Amino acid sequence: MHEGYDVLAVGDVVTDAFIKLLPHQAEIDTTEDAGHHPLLCMVYGTKIPFEDSVILAGVGNAANAAVASARLGLKTSFCSNIGDDHVGRDIVRTLHGGHIATDLIRIHEGKKSNYHYVLWYEADRTILIKHESYQYHWPRIASHNMPRWMYLSSLAESAEPLYGEIVDFLEKNNSVQLAFQPGTFQMKLGTHKLAKLYKKTAILACNKEEAQLISGSSSDDITVLTKALHRLGPKTVVITDGPKGSYASDGTKLWFMPIYPDPAPPYERTGAGDAYTATFVAAIADGEDIPVAMAWGSINSMGVVQKVGAQAGLLTKPEILDYLKKAPKDFVVNIVETA
Repeated sequence: MHEGYDVLAVGDVVTDAFIKLLPHQAEIDTTEDAGHHPLLCMVYGTKIPFEDSVILAGVGNAANAAVASARLGLKTSFCSNIGDDHVGRDIVRTLHGGHIATDLIRIHEGKKSNYHYVLWYEADRTILIKHESYQYHWPRIASHNMPRWMYLSSLAESAEPLYGEIVDFLEKNNSVQLAFQPGTFQMKLGTHKLAKLYKKTAILACNKEEAQLISGSSSDDITVLTKALHRLGPKTVVITDGPKGSYASDGTKLWFMPIYPDPAPPYERTGAGDAYTATFVAAIADGEDIPVAMAWGSINSMGVVQKVGAQAGLLTKPEILDYLKKAPKDFVVNIVETA
C-alpha cells in the first residue's frame, strides 16, 4: 500500500475578491470594433454601484485541483508560495480546513500573497491579475510523503528555473506520474523550453484554444489537435470545449463526452475547466478508466457553475456517483476515432 499522498498539486495560489456588477451598470460589446474578444464596458471616471462582493481564499488552478482531489477522498498535498501577510495566513487556514496538507507551502518574508479581483458580470467573469514575484525552489520531499500523482498548473513568469528541477525530481522518482494543466506563462514559454516536461507528462489537459496555442496549429479539428499534442510526449490528452463538451485521447482512441445538463442556468463559470481536469485526474488516480473520468469531470464541472467561485460547488465522490445514476440517456461517451 502506498504510504504517501495520492495527489500533490503544484502551482500558484491566490485570493479572489469577486465584485458582482449590477446588470444595468455594465454591458458587453461584441461589435466588430471590439476586436477578437468581447469587451466588458462601464462608464469611465465615475462611481459605479455594485451588487455584492465575495472574498475567496486559497484558489487558483492548482489549489482548485487540490480541493477537488481532497473532496473526492484522495489524500492530497499542496506545494506553493505565499507572502508573510494575513492573506497568506488565510490561504493556509482555508486549505488546511479542506483536509489538504500545507507543509510544502513556502512563506516568503517581506512579500505579499497573490490577490486578484474578479469582475463578475452575468454568468461570466473578467479577472484582474497580478502575480507576485517569488524565488521558486523545488522542495525536498521525504519518501514517506511521495505522491503517486503530481498535478502541475499555473505559475508566475519568474518560476521558469523551477521546471528543470521538477523534471529532475520526476526522473529520480519514476513512480510519480505527472498531470499538466498549463497556465498562461507556461504556454508563453513554449514547448521547446518545456520539451522535457511535456515528455514526462502522463496527462496533458487544456481547452481547445489553448490546444491550438500549445501545438502551434490553427486547426479546429480536435483529431488534428490531439495528435499534435501527443507528439509532444503526453500519454493522455484532454481537451475541453466549453458547453460543446470534452475530448480525451490515449493515442489509440479519441472519446467525446457531452456536458452534464445544468439543473439551473449557470450562476458563475469560474473554475469549470479546473473542476473537469482535476476530477478527470482524480478519477484516474482512483483507478477509473478514461470514459469514467470524463463523466466524473463533466458532472463536477456542472456542480461548480451552480455556485460562486471555483470550489464551493465541487462535489464528493458519492454525489458524483448519484448524479451519474440519474444521468439522462444521451450523457454517454462516444468513440470519435481509433488509430
